[in-house]
Amino acid sequence: MVATQPPIFRLDCKAQSYDWGKVGSASKVAKFASSSPGFVVDENRPYAELWMGTHSSGPSTVHQSDKTLESVLKSNPQLLTPFFHERYHGHLPFLFKVLSINKALSIQAHPDKELAEKLFSAHPDIYKDDNHKPEMAIALTEFEALCGFRPLDEISAALDQWPELRALVGDNNAKDFQDGVTRSKGIEGIKGIKEGRQALRALYSVVMTADPAKVKQELDQLINRLGDAQQYPRHSIEELLLRTHSQFPDDVGVFCLFFLNYVVLQPGQAIFLAANEPHAYLSGDCVECMAASDNVVRAGLTPKFKDVEVLTQMLTYQAKSSTEQLLTGVLCTPTGHSLMYDPPIEEFSVILTTLNHDKEKERLRGAEGPSVVIVTKGKGVIRSERHHETDPEIVEVPVEAGNVFFVGANTPFSIEASSEDGVTIYTAFSVKPDKRDHYHH
Repeated sequence: MVATQPPIFRLDCKAQSYDWGKVGSASKVAKFASSSPGFVVDENRPYAELWMGTHSSGPSTVHQSDKTLESVLKSNPQLLTPFFHERYHGHLPFLFKVLSINKALSIQAHPDKELAEKLFSAHPDIYKDDNHKPEMAIALTEFEALCGFRPLDEISAALDQWPELRALVGDNNAKDFQDGVTRSKGIEGIKGIKEGRQALRALYSVVMTADPAKVKQELDQLINRLGDAQQYPRHSIEELLLRTHSQFPDDVGVFCLFFLNYVVLQPGQAIFLAANEPHAYLSGDCVECMAASDNVVRAGLTPKFKDVEVLTQMLTYQAKSSTEQLLTGVLCTPTGHSLMYDPPIEEFSVILTTLNHDKEKERLRGAEGPSVVIVTKGKGVIRSERHHETDPEIVEVPVEAGNVFFVGANTPFSIEASSEDGVTIYTAFSVKPDKRDHYHH
């Protein structure tokens, strides 16, 4: 089939307004969305997420038209390749986002595929689709998050250090956990790991199912004891407890700060969040990519529906250090301008390309699947390449921060900076599972 659509074309993408988003022009989401025609920033409105993809809750459209990206892909299947077109029914395998976070998102986890199918079947009003949602976040600014359970020794120490936590769970439960941690160290191999996980599951379940009146009582005690947040350094546990409580008073999620790893990412650092792992984003801006799903199981720091029973049952209860949660970008082109973040899943990878000066250039070989590109800084020119006379004409488009493009399968393209401070782009893409090393040189 001859393509009726050029292999690279611009998209207009939907900005989502949730109460945790940054307000007005302070939000990168609002800044990026304002590069689309007709979008005017409301300085009193929170702008939380920019959605780039085919998900029905925020579908992207072809620039300056009402034509959805989904409709273009379904009528031009070669833009996806037969493999991806069939496997994902004409949709993108991933959902690409920018997030601008002013206050904490809920303590949450995303179901694996099997659980997602069960939840969707039983509660389609709450769980909107049957897909899993592993996700990765790459920091655009300083970015705070909670991710995964802390090492067991740290949780054990918190029970001794924070009397309000110990009072909430009760002395017997605290002692049972600490004894279980000690026992797990004396048992080699998988049995010892299981012992530790069982102890953590029991303790965390006690916290998450605690009587709200008891939670309020112990939080009041804790917050009053800590006093004024001004006396504590930013990023300290005390400052974090006070800040989170000010956003979500009397919420059991505040106690989760004793259980989960707290990480502060600098621009370009990334975390990967597998299915069934607890996490919460706290502040900052990031580029996020995930399997094309909107499934979330929440249990704290939220006014929304909390499914505590499902959450406490679904978690893996792996406990590891915060550094083990980080995902490092790997150089993937000879120029050194591009880093690939390649999580252990098949739906997506992301490449960060940074050109620091005018006229600097980078070439990205065509992925054997669809790509979506967002420009996050500067100005430049994107050009497609031709290999055969049958290829569509070369596309050459000037780009600036906020512009988003779809790039068809097997379409090599280059990005050249055209401003003094260079240009930065993020490219989310899919390749077939047997081509995972495709981008490495």
